[in-house]
Amino acid sequence: MKTVIVCVSVSHGNTRRVADTIAGVLGARVVSPEDADPAELAAADLVGFGSGVFHGRMHRRLTGFAGRLPVACRGRAFVFATSGLPGFPPAPFTRPLVRLLEGKGFEVEGAFSCRAFDTWGPFRLVGGIRRNRPGPDDLAAARAFAERLRAGRPGGA
Repeated sequence: MKTVIVCVSVSHGNTRRVADTIAGVLGARVVSPEDADPAELAAADLVGFGSGVFHGRMHRRLTGFAGRLPVACRGRAFVFATSGLPGFPPAPFTRPLVRLLEGKGFEVEGAFSCRAFDTWGPFRLVGGIRRNRPGPDDLAAARAFAERLRAGRPGGA
């Protein structure tokens, strides 16, 4: 199964660690939006999109890239996010990106998110929050999510 993961990881490498964990299970290549080839994404069986969460939203480099993709008949996709603070369950951080990708023709099969080390704004004053995250349990959950995707069993965590 040809898989590509488009990832933006800018602060502490949290999202890249999750991306690399998922990529290890799926045999995927991880690229930044700037290095992603739309033709390669169109040819992939599965495409992942992930970033950290900034001010309650996925990173604008990722959403901007997704927004510039042409509408087409596309394959399967998934999204993932890392954040210092928990999301609001009725409106998860990933929902706007999921809807954007569905509008571009992707069949989004699941979303994964986990807590991550965060030194944004006032958290910097106390040395950050979630210092050891994503940790072994978070990465094990990311592996399990990827295994479900590989097996063709959609679902999120």
